[in-house]
Amino acid sequence: MEEQKPNQEQVPSTQQKTVGQKIKRTLRNWGCGLLIVLILVAGGYIYWHYFFVFGSGVKSGTLNYVVLKGDIFKTYEGKLIMEGIESRTQGQLQSNSFLFSIEDEQLAQKLMRMSGKTVELSYKEYHGVVPWRGYSEFIVDGILSSE
Repeated sequence: MEEQKPNQEQVPSTQQKTVGQKIKRTLRNWGCGLLIVLILVAGGYIYWHYFFVFGSGVKSGTLNYVVLKGDIFKTYEGKLIMEGIESRTQGQLQSNSFLFSIEDEQLAQKLMRMSGKTVELSYKEYHGVVPWRGYSEFIVDGILSSE
């Protein structure tokens, strides 16, 4: 009986094993790095779109209404009618209104009692809307004056 010796092609050498392990380790490191970068980019975008204050300012006009509404998240929503006329399409006229949301319940209760009065409201503007903050990108955060 002849003893069969394994072919060198059939048995991988230790050098071939270490090269394969290095390649797998390198690919795993690149994959983890890419995943971390993607998570950071997605987190940055979400912060910028939903939580970064894009602008702030003051609007003045007659407070039309403030209501509490929502199916899952109950939020305070309001409408301010500003002086002047806005025309979105040629030949039509409509009032210039400012739709807003209110996060602070005490502020919303004050504004509910001021319906029909002329007010100056300070607000913050965001790029996007999150359901628990309200239906509008504009969040009123204070009353500057009222008549």
